[in-house]
Amino acid sequence: MRAKKQARQSELQRVLDSNPFLTDEALAAQFGVSVQTIRLDRMELGIPELRERVKLVAHESYAQIRSLSEQELIGQLWELELGVKGVSVLDVTMDMIFAKTKIMRGHHLFAQANSLAVALVDAPVALTAGAEVKFIRPVYPGERLVCTAEVKEKTESRVYVEAVTTSAGNVVFTGKFTIAVVEQNNKEGEA
Repeated sequence: MRAKKQARQSELQRVLDSNPFLTDEALAAQFGVSVQTIRLDRMELGIPELRERVKLVAHESYAQIRSLSEQELIGQLWELELGVKGVSVLDVTMDMIFAKTKIMRGHHLFAQANSLAVALVDAPVALTAGAEVKFIRPVYPGERLVCTAEVKEKTESRVYVEAVTTSAGNVVFTGKFTIAVVEQNNKEGEA
């Protein structure tokens, strides 16, 4: 019996190392055990609950960003591989909607994808030079938006990023962003 537990805990550690965003419920289903068993295994292994794992991963990801500060990124950063891809999550709240229609304002969708695209660029100064966006369907309060952005091409002065935002697995927004990498030759205040 002990060998089974050790094998499960070893596998649990491996699974969470590769995907720290799995819930205890999903892990229980995957391993064919109760949620309580997963929680006990996590505690014995010193693995924090999902909320804490997400915070740890986000903190590590934020530390990599060179082009934005943490406050300038719209949404919560879940994953970042600088110069390659990133994922952010935004929960739609009442302050993001139009009062009359109860639909999310489009600039929030754009801002989430655009700020993630800029964050992917491995440079101290990166600015949006162009964007081609499509709003697929209206978004409402209570929805959770997951934006995935991927670098498609790089040149010396430009980075081309494609972003897709989904809600419950359905695409709500797509964007192609051209990000300019700006050289900082001038000191602050000089023309």
